[in-house]
Formats: sequence, C-alpha cells, structure tokens
Amino acid sequence: MKKKIIRVTTIPLSLEKLLGGQMSYMKTFYNVIAVSSDKEKLEEVGVTEGVDTYYIQLTRKITPIKDLAAVWKMYTFLKKEKPFIIHSHTPKAGLVSMLAAKLAGVPNRLHTVAGLPLLESTGLKRVVLDFVEKLTYKCATKVYPNSNALKNIIIDNKLAKQNKLKVIGYGSSNGINLDYFNPKNFTDEEVLSLKKQLGIKSENYVYIFVGRIVKDKGINEVIESFVQVNLENPNTKLVLVGPFEADLDPIKPENFKEIKTNKNIIEIGYVNDVRPYFLIANTLVFPSYREGFPNVVMQAGAMGLPSIVSNINGCNEIIEDKKNGLIIPVKDAVSLTVSMKELLLNQDLYLKLKENSRVSIQDRYEQNFIWQEILKEYKQLEDV
Repeated sequence: MKKKIIRVTTIPLSLEKLLGGQMSYMKTFYNVIAVSSDKEKLEEVGVTEGVDTYYIQLTRKITPIKDLAAVWKMYTFLKKEKPFIIHSHTPKAGLVSMLAAKLAGVPNRLHTVAGLPLLESTGLKRVVLDFVEKLTYKCATKVYPNSNALKNIIIDNKLAKQNKLKVIGYGSSNGINLDYFNPKNFTDEEVLSLKKQLGIKSENYVYIFVGRIVKDKGINEVIESFVQVNLENPNTKLVLVGPFEADLDPIKPENFKEIKTNKNIIEIGYVNDVRPYFLIANTLVFPSYREGFPNVVMQAGAMGLPSIVSNINGCNEIIEDKKNGLIIPVKDAVSLTVSMKELLLNQDLYLKLKENSRVSIQDRYEQNFIWQEILKEYKQLEDV
C-alpha cells in the first residue's frame, strides 16, 4: 500500500502553473490527493495530473471566520484520510493546512515558502502577517524556502529556527521543463504570424512583462520606464501578459490609463501558454518588489531571453548581472530606464546575454532534478 501525500495550495492555478507535473510524477511513489479552492477548476487539475482532489474554500485575503471554518474542514478531512505527509504552498494554504495537520496529528507537515507578502506590509497588517507566518512555520515539521536568499530573510526576521529550514537543490519549487520551454517547439512562421496579429514589425524591439499586473510586481516602474524609452526610440513595444488584480494590489490610475491608451503597449491578459509571447520579444522586464523563486524568469531564460530584474531574492539567484541579464535596485524606475536602453542600444551586450540565457537555466533548474530532490526529502521521512 502506497503512503498518502496531500498537496495543498490556496487556488488550483498554483497547482497547475507552479507545480505542474509534480503530482503526476509523485503518484508513482505515493497516493496523492490535491486540496484547494474553486471546486470546478480543482477537478480539472486533478484530471490533468491523474490524482484525487478535495475541495476546501480558501481565500487569499485576511478572512478570520472563513479561515477558521477552513481549518475545521481540513482537520476533519485529515483525521479521516490519515496522510503520511501534508505539503502546502502559498500563505493561506500553509496556515490552514499546517494548523489543521498539527491538531490532527499528521506526522510530517511540510510547507514551501515561495515569497513573503509581509515584506511589503506595514503597521497592523505587518503584525498580523508576521504572526501568521510564525504560526505556520511553528506548526510545520519542515519549511522549504525556495531560494537561499529567502531562507536568510526568514532567519533575519526570526520567523523560524534555522534547523527547520532547507532549500531544495539550487532553489525553485518545481524547476522547469526544458523540453516544453524550448524555442525549437515553434516555427519561424508561427512566430511571424503572432507578431503580425499583434502589429509588431521586424524593426521593433519588444520588451515583455509576464505576471500579475499589480504594484508589487513593479508594473508602475515598467510603464513609466517604457514611456521614457519609447519617447526616444519609437520603434520599441511593450507586451504585457497577465491579469489585473485591482482589488488586491492596484497600480497607479495614470499607469492603468497609459496601458489602455498607448498604442505601443500591447495588453494580452491571461494566457494558458506564455511560450509564443517570449519568442516575439527581445527582453523580459521583471522589476518585482518581492518574490520567492520566480518561474517567469526561468521560463524566459529557457526560451532564450535575457532579463532585467530587481535585486531581490530569487531574481538575483537566477540572473547573474551582465551574464544572462541585468540586475537593478528595487523600485528604481531610473535604473530600469537605463537598463532598458542599454539592451536596446548595446547589441554586443544584448547578444552575449541572450546566448547565455538558456544555458544558465539548463545547468541549474532542470525539472526532473528538482522533482528527484523533493522525492528524496519524502523518502528520508520514511526512514525516520
């Protein structure tokens, strides 16, 4: 009889996009159950991964009454299922599942940290988020920050003891499928067709951002910098791939208006497959304020794009300055503008970074390597 593992995220999109393929791999060795919100979407993910699912209503906001109800439902589910391991990702899923698992007596309570929202919070909200993280980590038996710098941030903020923390491999929660994220999967004709569809000409230099269109991702700086670059270099375009989240973390109204009215800014919205959009672009621009280990930077690199990233954990581990991208200070639109111009105007530097982009990802973050390292963690628990 295979031992039982329960994987938990706040929303099924995280199971699909951040952990895609991992549960399917693990079900060879374990009986895997996926737990998340949004019952219909969760069931779709279950079919794709070939695993059972269980629906619990989870929210991404601070909702104490709903959260207590979720803890109770998770507790009763865990008492019934009696898993060997519960492994959570994302803050709310971590809080609910680690607390419920501790109360239910689940022996191995694992939580992966892929970013800390509290780093951009102040006042009472910061106090609450600090408490939530500490409680989550205290209830867990092992905590996996998905980058070395994030591990240090957790230690520096006294959120957990060092002996409870471990980074798997070189970082990342899921690695990257280099067969899937490969420019060779698309023909020149397909790329040209998408460019034509979006009104991009051969002489255009295209910057791309992929992610949620929110303040914490550095979108205000992206828009303000692009406007400056575009004034001096009208042949530039900016492609935005991702959804707005106006209720959680809105951008400045004037930048929202710029996105909607500037003919050189191409708004795509959410897409299931980001790969073709990397191939119509020259450079990823990703000046985020906080990350765990950003998949999009790995994806861009695998597709052959250099990146301009902010000097934060995760980003500054994937990107080596002047080797496969450029690193700029956080929340610094001036430095971002300078770097965007540099890659536009310095062809030798751009080609050097582009040449190194895929190789640098290949050497450190291949997906099967990450999956095998996680499996080792699970197997070690069987020997205890």
